[in-house]
Amino acid sequence: MKLSASDKITQAVIGALLLLLGFVTLYPFWNSVVISLNAAGDTSLGGVTFWPRVFTLANYKVVFSDNRLLGAFAITILRTVLGTTLSVLFTMMLAYGLSRKNVMFHKFYMLFFVFTMFFQGGLIPSFLINRSLGLMDNFLVLIVPFLINVWNMIIFYSFFRELPDGIEESAKVDGCNQFGILFRIVIHVSGPIIATLSLFAAIFHWNDWFTASIYINNQHLMPVQSLLQQILNSNLASELLRSSVGGNAAALAALDRSKTISTQSLTMAIMITTTIPIIMVYPFLQKYFVKGVMVGSIKG
Repeated sequence: MKLSASDKITQAVIGALLLLLGFVTLYPFWNSVVISLNAAGDTSLGGVTFWPRVFTLANYKVVFSDNRLLGAFAITILRTVLGTTLSVLFTMMLAYGLSRKNVMFHKFYMLFFVFTMFFQGGLIPSFLINRSLGLMDNFLVLIVPFLINVWNMIIFYSFFRELPDGIEESAKVDGCNQFGILFRIVIHVSGPIIATLSLFAAIFHWNDWFTASIYINNQHLMPVQSLLQQILNSNLASELLRSSVGGNAAALAALDRSKTISTQSLTMAIMITTTIPIIMVYPFLQKYFVKGVMVGSIKG
């Protein structure tokens, strides 16, 4: 269909605005990449915008040689994998149980869970409960409180309610119980929505720093996002610089004279290192993500 002159102008304006929005969104991230790859002394002169003038990987060498950062990465990866798997599993089982029409009081239970989305106990009661459960300075405090996500449960619930009754009836004829129906049949037709909600859960667990800042004091259990938050709000970046040269004053002075690394460039390198892994997940789940969101929006 041939576009009129006004339609062409409208599309051109929309395209220009989208390009501008994309630039405004992506440039801060790209500038952080550039600063992390540029020598700190050159960065301090200003004018480093789109490309590093004095390329260096010194900041990333510090990141990947520091035991605290490597340990924090390991904790974050373990938390993300374990937390995402268990959260999706428990949320899916709860939603499937509540979606069965023969379950007594299933509407009451749904209202009960939805109520908790809008009216929560607050930080102090949560702190007291977790402390009484022995979860202080415990890796499980990063997992257990997030086993059930009510919003994800509602999406699962809406999807399961729309499944044909014939699936359950035919499975029962073949001798399957409810667990068999869920894990042998239903889970295989729920791939897109499981992938989508797994992505949401993984992003939460990877980015969450607040939980550890409240419940974790042991530095060996600190996830990388919480460590990054400490770096941004303290002199921890300077400590990492000192540890990178073994605390040697002469080596630290030489490093300062070389102007290769600074607390700013090191912080940027840590930020990029913590951001890249979760970004890399998107291409693998993109086809499921679009379909899963559409299924949840239509059936919800």
